[in-house]
Amino acid sequence: MPKQRITKEMVVNAAFEIARESGMEQVMVKNIADKIGCSVQPIYSYCKNMDGLRQDVVEQINCFIREYVATHINKDDLFRSTGNSYIRLAQEEPHLFRIFILHQREGISSLNDLYQSETNPHMAEFIAEKLNISIKQAKRLHLNMLIYTIGIGTIFSVTTPGISTDEIYTQQEVAYEAFLRQALCSKE
Repeated sequence: MPKQRITKEMVVNAAFEIARESGMEQVMVKNIADKIGCSVQPIYSYCKNMDGLRQDVVEQINCFIREYVATHINKDDLFRSTGNSYIRLAQEEPHLFRIFILHQREGISSLNDLYQSETNPHMAEFIAEKLNISIKQAKRLHLNMLIYTIGIGTIFSVTTPGISTDEIYTQQEVAYEAFLRQALCSKE
């Protein structure tokens, strides 16, 4: 029987699946080899260090999350449904959500930097138009909801047996209304 050729893609995919099932702390050479069904030798040939492999896994997770959110948003209620899709992600894929939220982000030294790196650059324009508010007010609302959704999503992803999604969505809506009122009352 010919030997199976192990590729870097197979290694990264196996590491992604391990992270998805058990968290990034379980992404280890032996676990990857077991998942693929090979010895550790081919894994070491692709992984000069685990940091590089983990970064490849984070990139795959980011792609997965972008696709996940895109398929779970309501085009008629883009802003709210985006936040709801992240909460749904936290429920359905808690390990991936935690990795996504907790991975190191370089070059972030302010909330504005975070906002610029984590959001669609056209979302503030969309929100401003939809709610008939200024771009500045829309950015403030969006940033507040981004921070809130990350926080409540993280809480949601680490609680057992788990807070109900209805409770989370209700709380998210309360926060949205409060942040919208704040944005509407703020001066340009």
